[in-house]
Amino acid sequence: MSDIKELTEKYYPEIVELRRYFHKYPELSKKEFATQKKIIEVLEGLDLEIRKAAGTGVIAELKGEKPGKIIAIRADMDALAIEDECGKPYQSQNKGACHACGHDGHIAMLLGVIKVLSNLRHKIQGTVRFIFQPSEEEVADGSGAAAIIADDGLKDVDAIIGAHLWQPVKFGTVGISAGPMMAASDEFTIVIEGKAGHASMPHQTIDSILTASQIVVALNTIVGRDVDPMKQAVVSVGVFNSGRVYNSIAGRAELKGTIRSLDENVREKVFGHIKKIVEDVCDMAGAKCEIERDRCTYVLSNDPKVTSIVLEAGKEMVGHKAHAIEPFMSSEDFSYYLQKIPGCFIFVGVGNPEKGIIYPQHHPKYDIDERAMAYGVEVMSNAALKLLSS
Repeated sequence: MSDIKELTEKYYPEIVELRRYFHKYPELSKKEFATQKKIIEVLEGLDLEIRKAAGTGVIAELKGEKPGKIIAIRADMDALAIEDECGKPYQSQNKGACHACGHDGHIAMLLGVIKVLSNLRHKIQGTVRFIFQPSEEEVADGSGAAAIIADDGLKDVDAIIGAHLWQPVKFGTVGISAGPMMAASDEFTIVIEGKAGHASMPHQTIDSILTASQIVVALNTIVGRDVDPMKQAVVSVGVFNSGRVYNSIAGRAELKGTIRSLDENVREKVFGHIKKIVEDVCDMAGAKCEIERDRCTYVLSNDPKVTSIVLEAGKEMVGHKAHAIEPFMSSEDFSYYLQKIPGCFIFVGVGNPEKGIIYPQHHPKYDIDERAMAYGVEVMSNAALKLLSS
């Protein structure tokens, strides 16, 4: 344990420097070419097997002195299509791209883990596979996790771990819990076809805006009235597009939204209720409708056995500050990996009001307490060694 802490401290300034570099030069999903290049540059000379994967990703392997299991550690790489307003010297220089979800820190932490474990090769019985995954944010047109899996990223892997720098979790805390921890995510699109006409003659039209509005209101009753109160679900409409002329009644409206759930049965029931509401409201209005659904991620459910080992590793590094936490309704394509092999996804707290770290993920002013990255490096490094020897 002491050697992990000492090595983490040794490399901490470099980890911070790398995180700020990636924050300054963010790249959107499937466009992480410069990020990929920088990662490979940092890894060169470390006696690793390195290859490009999933287009813009990187996979590196560190082989121990003795054969054994293969444990994977994953970090996501992509940024969000948001203008950065953090106001720091490392504010994004790439217009329209911002690391507002902590992926810059994830890359830096995993590079730190590689540096630490490269110094502890004599303790490694087996292989540690490091996965730098692209395209976590944009899963609707192809998950980066799915691409990594298709590129043999999980081949022969016994277990996988990953970490998320998380603003809702207090700085200094590492959340490690078994079972469902993040929600399944569905994207839905609803198109309402009515009948356009003059605003002064509504009786000759089928008002798509009115119909869509009734649907939005009705959808907000699903969680409160159709879902078991002991279960959790979210239905949110984020897009409402219709009309362009003030004195015309629009003949077409489009809604887009998301379903979040921690239970696959609830997930299916919620979509069933959405479909029924849309069809019934349109039927009453005389409108036609189309409903499309894109299953973006699965429920992220941590394996109990792997999680118990990771929690033990966490407590050895940060004591009681590593503990179980409640699940979140956010989603993550790390869940794709957990559909294939056992694993554990942990949450490293970065929320620190004393330092002004108060903005949530996906906010233009999102930032982290960088000291949290040291906790992430320590816990993941120790967890990897424990999982290899378990």
